[in-house]
Amino acid sequence: MIETSTTTVPAPRTSPEDRPRRRPALSPSRAGDFKQCPLLYRFRAVDRLPERRSPAQLRGIVVHAVLERLFALDPPLRRPERAHGLLAEVVAELDATDRELLGDPAAAGALVDAYFAMEDPRRLRPEACEVFLETELASGVGLRGYVDRLDVSPDGDVRIVDYKTGAAPREVVEARALFQLKFYALVLLRARGVLPRQLRLMYLADGQSLTHSPTVAELERFERTVVALWAAILRAAPTGDFRPNPGRMCGWCAHQAVCPAFGGTPPDYPGWPDGSPDTGSDDTTETAPP
Repeated sequence: MIETSTTTVPAPRTSPEDRPRRRPALSPSRAGDFKQCPLLYRFRAVDRLPERRSPAQLRGIVVHAVLERLFALDPPLRRPERAHGLLAEVVAELDATDRELLGDPAAAGALVDAYFAMEDPRRLRPEACEVFLETELASGVGLRGYVDRLDVSPDGDVRIVDYKTGAAPREVVEARALFQLKFYALVLLRARGVLPRQLRLMYLADGQSLTHSPTVAELERFERTVVALWAAILRAAPTGDFRPNPGRMCGWCAHQAVCPAFGGTPPDYPGWPDGSPDTGSDDTTETAPP
């Protein structure tokens, strides 16, 4: 299943419990949460605890909205000055709280300029931007997520492009970035039967790119990894035995107050939902610095 979003600024994510629930499925973000810390997965996907956005996360949302609107224009109009006009429109649509959180929009403007230093959008003909991909594997595991851009060449080659408003990851966390790329590639392969020729992550903060050309055999191996990950989630689901995994990323976690690793007590386990949180709606923002 493939859908595209509108170009409105995403709504705040401070109340995830208000979002509609869907059938159980994995997105790159929630899969990454479970790999990082099973308890974090529970807090976000099952308990749906509120999280306050950071200025960096909001800045990422704003820049993504600008680039999405930019590609909705005719190619000759995709110029830096027009992009800055779009930035002003997006910022004007924010409510007062988010405008205060964003602060000086110049930082977002610098990221927009960095994008133009990396590629010329007038030369591109994307099939779609902000694409919602969804599929169900033969094993019954549901996968979903939003891809920033799908490029298709005249020869039919497909490239998946994702923007990151942080800097390129250090080697220690590069595997997490590749996990996200392979996840999108697997969804596209199973949803369309199309193997992407290239996967590209564009890191606007430092102008670097991470690219990868997957093979069918590689994605088949990755599929087995995803199925095993979902099996581990389902083993914990009946009892809520999602355990904390303290590490370097704890410094950016919003839930230390209810985490046993920091002396907190988690809320009562609400039980595995009949539906599932909308796990595909939050893949355009960063949850921690790279």
